[in-house]
Amino acid sequence: MPAAPTSGSSGGDRHPRLRERWRRVLDEHTTPAQRPLLAAWLAFGCTFGTARLITHGIRGGWLPWGNISAGSTHLHHYNFGIATLAGVGLVAVRGDQAYVGHPGIGALYGTGSALIADEFALLLDLKDVYWAKQGRISVDVSLGILSALGLYLTAVPFWHEITKVSRDHVRERLAA
Repeated sequence: MPAAPTSGSSGGDRHPRLRERWRRVLDEHTTPAQRPLLAAWLAFGCTFGTARLITHGIRGGWLPWGNISAGSTHLHHYNFGIATLAGVGLVAVRGDQAYVGHPGIGALYGTGSALIADEFALLLDLKDVYWAKQGRISVDVSLGILSALGLYLTAVPFWHEITKVSRDHVRERLAA
């Protein structure tokens, strides 16, 4: 009886690892332009959920740490979101081809955006309303962003075709 393959390479293995199979599906069913959007969407959702979980844990006292502060100044997580988006913007402005459109940059964009969106109400009112009724707007905005991006990503070919058909229609009408 032959031994089961243990290496991670798919070169000669009869049974590639699940991660390799997922990578092949990703490569075959998404375009390079879709991959960073997908990474941004996943990162946004995961970061938003994690930020909510951590803040509830800190407030509820069931996490072993507290808020992050610089001296006596509380650092809200939107500060880290702004710093993350500034870094992503720097990559975009610099234009290094190895990083522009890279899924890792998309993931960082989604992470930074979620950290900001989660505290949208605080930024809107310039008051710390995270736990107040007005703080609910942050949840609503974040879920709206997540839903809109998800809607776009799940139907990218449709949206691109609708855009093409609409553009062609307008050009035909203008030419007539």
